[in-house]
Amino acid sequence: MTEPIPAPPWQTPKKPPPRQPLSQDLIVQVALRILDAEGLDALSMRRLAQELETGPASLYAHVANKDELLDLVYDTVLSEVEIPVPDPDRWPEQVKEYLRSLRTVFRSHRDLARVSISRIPLGPNGVVGMERTMALMRAGGLPDDIAAYAGDLLASFVTTETLDDAFPAGGTDPATPRAYAAQIRSYLTSLPVDRFPNLVHMAGPITSLDSERRFELGMEIIVRGLSTYARPAGQDSSAGSG
Repeated sequence: MTEPIPAPPWQTPKKPPPRQPLSQDLIVQVALRILDAEGLDALSMRRLAQELETGPASLYAHVANKDELLDLVYDTVLSEVEIPVPDPDRWPEQVKEYLRSLRTVFRSHRDLARVSISRIPLGPNGVVGMERTMALMRAGGLPDDIAAYAGDLLASFVTTETLDDAFPAGGTDPATPRAYAAQIRSYLTSLPVDRFPNLVHMAGPITSLDSERRFELGMEIIVRGLSTYARPAGQDSSAGSG
């Protein structure tokens, strides 16, 4: 291997590139990078400070605490969710498109579903997303109270399904969930059929690991249910559901 030729002693040595000034945006970007690579449990203010080559105290000039940091990370990611421009003629399919997009975003960022639990999306992107979601719900002719609750219900459904994709915990070995499901299925089918006829009969579907089918089926159940609340065009949507 050829050794590099040393620079002349009178030549000014190269300086390392200047470090990017600390800012809230930079902190959020690095926090999201840690979350994606290592998961929520690895993300701490100390770990973040190490990655940014600074002290934890420096972060608090830009972010109050870890909870606010997670609010900011969550809001940043919500900008990736695609919510269709409402078309009443395509309403059922548009709701499904929205849910698929939300699920894709949740699955593309490690532990984002955990971050979203009990977190109200009131940041800039979250508020825009809520407005578009409510517009989509109302385009289906849903009464106001049903439309408002449906927005929460849909988000909760995606969160739960995303968390279920990672259950049970036990590393990344794909055999682990299969073995666990097989144990449950074997147990259910071993129950006395005279006392538990439904569990024995339904052991297969109950322990199914076909997450894609479960998700599509769940969407269909929810959308069909919401459709029953639709009011004819022109009817007051602020009226209660009955």
